[in-house]
Amino acid sequence: MSETGRLPGAVTVRDDAAGVAAAAADWIVEIAGAAIAEGGRFRIALAGGSTPRTLYQVLAAAPHRERTDWGRWEVLFGDERACPPDDPASNCRMAREALLDLVPIRPELIHRMEAERADLDTAAAEYSSILASTCPPASPGSPPRLDCALLGLGENGHTASLFPGDPALQVRDRWAVRSRADYAPFDRITVTYPVLNAAAHVAFLVAGPAKREALRGVVDGRVPAAGVRPPDGELRWFLDAAAAGSN
Repeated sequence: MSETGRLPGAVTVRDDAAGVAAAAADWIVEIAGAAIAEGGRFRIALAGGSTPRTLYQVLAAAPHRERTDWGRWEVLFGDERACPPDDPASNCRMAREALLDLVPIRPELIHRMEAERADLDTAAAEYSSILASTCPPASPGSPPRLDCALLGLGENGHTASLFPGDPALQVRDRWAVRSRADYAPFDRITVTYPVLNAAAHVAFLVAGPAKREALRGVVDGRVPAAGVRPPDGELRWFLDAAAAGSN
């Protein structure tokens, strides 16, 4: 669809989800190398979903597996469902199975959201502290600055677990909060707009024709994903042809 030409940021379109994953993997390896060369570490927030899963599988396999220094990666999460970490719905479980258990990332540098806890507000506040302590801000008093935030896009235009109408959309003074989805599992923890918009690099991974309307919503500014516009960072869209309306 022509609307993709007006998405904020740079747009890369590939034939299918596998092509999206390959293009995104090339990009991640490049920015990881630059971050490690500059600061000694690459701090990335992972996303859930089928398209990110394909990306993780590409990163965990040759040739990308050999193209980055996994010992310098520090892994965080953009959101998590209120379920145990071994639950099939868990973003952490998916990321471990597709990537984290397959590459030599130091376990102490993987920070999962403890969304299985009964008190999600406390768990979210503790994750805010983890973000603040692991991701140095660009300037004093600014939000934590991730090197990279990976995001998906829901059919309703949500991203991370920032859903239409949820109070989490209005939070500006905390880095992670509890949120509420409009489908099960309903209870979530999500990072907030300030963290996403402070990141050095942000990438949306979007595949399938069902996402076209959500992309139009981003262009029109009427869905939560439209609120992700890093003023001092790179914003990238990796789309397949079906999502972009090219076939």
